[in-house]
Amino acid sequence: MIRASAHDTLAGVSEGDVLTLTSDGLYCPAGGFHIDPWQPVARAVVTHAHADHLRWGCKAYLVSAEAEHVTRARVGNSGGVIETAPYDQPVTINGVRVSFHSAGHILGSAQIRVEHRGQVWVVSGDYKTEHDATCSPFELVKCHAFITESTFGLPIYHWPPQREVFEQINAWWRDNAAQGRASVIYGYALGKAQRILAGVDASIGPIITHGAVESMNRAYRLTNNQLPTTQYASDVTDKKLFRTALVVAPPSANGSSWVRRFGDFTTAFTSGWMQIRGARRRRAVDRGFVLSDHVDWPSLNQVVRDTGAERVWVTHGYSGDVARWFNEQGIRAQAIETRYEGERDDVAVEEATGEESD
Repeated sequence: MIRASAHDTLAGVSEGDVLTLTSDGLYCPAGGFHIDPWQPVARAVVTHAHADHLRWGCKAYLVSAEAEHVTRARVGNSGGVIETAPYDQPVTINGVRVSFHSAGHILGSAQIRVEHRGQVWVVSGDYKTEHDATCSPFELVKCHAFITESTFGLPIYHWPPQREVFEQINAWWRDNAAQGRASVIYGYALGKAQRILAGVDASIGPIITHGAVESMNRAYRLTNNQLPTTQYASDVTDKKLFRTALVVAPPSANGSSWVRRFGDFTTAFTSGWMQIRGARRRRAVDRGFVLSDHVDWPSLNQVVRDTGAERVWVTHGYSGDVARWFNEQGIRAQAIETRYEGERDDVAVEEATGEESD
């Protein structure tokens, strides 16, 4: 069912705010649109195409121009009209100015700037500040109120430079290839997999992909050409290629019959969670590489301060801890409950906080 609007505002927000939190998600009353709604609605303005932010079944979608092809690949035949706007070019919806500004998370990811009656609110979606070749770099947006993710919002999360991580991945792949053993690396099919592909040394050997990854590769190639040549696993007829190949697959392939086709192989997982001991064991992989498409603790703090926001809403991740921290630093902040997930690894959450997760 499509909902035209949702006025049942939840606790913790004030009447007259540019954005409010409803049972369908973030809503702009003046504009009559939702941002990353949790249910099918009449008009959705979407930060990016990951499933926890892009809801199937909406009547109309507005996304960044860079996100058009990955959005179409994810929405499929849901019937929704997909409209686009370039980064930094405002559109007006019922008198409200809305613009997309790169979030640096995945291809087409955007922070959404909403301006009404002199107030500027920014919804970050998911974001990272370290630039990679597969998407536009993060853009800082000044605002009165900032809604930030906190997927890795603890001081222990401080990412190593991605150059160092890719050197580690290349060395691992090169060593496996020398031993005639396939290197199977797991990363989310949309975003992480393409970042891996763009960052590795493709001269080491052939690159083979899972179907879910190759589907997103096609959407990426319609927008940019940063990806090396890949081969869909089911199309490979010469099995000798497996011995020196890098195989890029989603985490769901781990332990499946699909991966056993590669014979002698070793596995790795790429995620920010790999910074926590036990996360690699939890994933049942041989290696873990710390590579995240989310902001780390130092950058989260820097971005919040640099926006100049007078109010901060914190969502998905360590939202309560981060909100308390900012309040202690003199920044008015509150945690809000949403259905966004970011990257989830319950064991890593437990080990980072010392508490059992729900």
